Amino acid sequence: MPTVSMTVNGKSVSAEVEPRTLLVQYLREHLGLTGTHVGCDTSQCGACVVHVDGESAKSCTMLAMQAEGSDVSTIEGLADGDTLHPMQEAFRENHGLQCGFCTPGMVMSAVDLVRTNADPSEQEVREWLEGNLCRCTGYHNIVKSILAGAKAMQG
Repeated sequence: MPTVSMTVNGKSVSAEVEPRTLLVQYLREHLGLTGTHVGCDTSQCGACVVHVDGESAKSCTMLAMQAEGSDVSTIEGLADGDTLHPMQEAFRENHGLQCGFCTPGMVMSAVDLVRTNADPSEQEVREWLEGNLCRCTGYHNIVKSILAGAKAMQG
């Protein structure tokens, strides 16, 4: 079996994997990072979003081998110890989650949005989230959370 090596949440990791191993499987099963969720297996729901070299990627449709040598960030890597990332805190403060299943992907997508657009409009947030599905909240508080998180990330 081939070996895949990458940096995940600031730590160098390496493991032998079958060539067909998806990045989400590698993160969850080999590294125990279960915050990245598998919701649909078809890249439609966005629950599996992580950052690969700083950009959003749906880890359920990316092979682990495709991340060879990359810097991967998961929801577990956002907080600084016990201090939540500003976007995580905004989701908590603005009730941007209900069951929480989609939340890691939503937060990771939102952080990438703010990286590319520091002050998004409500419409831009809604368009950015087209690849993320939530079956609980109706999106109002998710959008509100992302707008608040964007403001917090600016300061």
